[in-house]
Amino acid sequence: MFYYLNGTVALIGQGFVALDVGGVGYKLTVSDNTLSSLSVGREAKLYTHLAVREDDVELFGFGDEAELNTFKLLINVSGIGPKNAVSILSNFTPDEFAVAVISEDTKSISRSNGIGPKTAARIVLELKDKISRSPASRSVLPSGLGAQGKASGAQSKLSEATDALVVLGYSRSEALQILKDIDVSSMSIEDIIRASLKKVSRK
Repeated sequence: MFYYLNGTVALIGQGFVALDVGGVGYKLTVSDNTLSSLSVGREAKLYTHLAVREDDVELFGFGDEAELNTFKLLINVSGIGPKNAVSILSNFTPDEFAVAVISEDTKSISRSNGIGPKTAARIVLELKDKISRSPASRSVLPSGLGAQGKASGAQSKLSEATDALVVLGYSRSEALQILKDIDVSSMSIEDIIRASLKKVSRK
């Protein structure tokens, strides 16, 4: 019905925002990440999704198209409703969520409200291939592992390096973020770990 709404933020509440568009106030349910970017009295553009149920109609708002697209992926997972999807998007940016799914980091995903270990595992099972095939995933995967990142050598080294960083206390999704710009296909495991720790020390 609506693709996006552009107006002035009239009110910010717990998990929602009221957007004044031409004198009409639209209530949109939003993630914590989107909510943190909004201020009362300032203009905002929110991409939307209208959820229609037998007993309710609810409008959801998203700070950008990447968040909207991730939401749509999530609600197509068996057992995941709009509220669950927003809960996950409150804990992850779209890029962070993609990394968590690709790295099978069900532990991090299950920390979202209403998402248990079994549901997190189902999310990974149903979305991993879809996300890894997406052109957008190339920007969040380590160098040497594009959308078809299944080359056994690079994949094996990525797995070993990820495991090593997990042992050092990082989650699997954090480890993949650290490895993101490192060319794992052309380096030894030792050099990959060394480059990873050097990268972390600069932050």
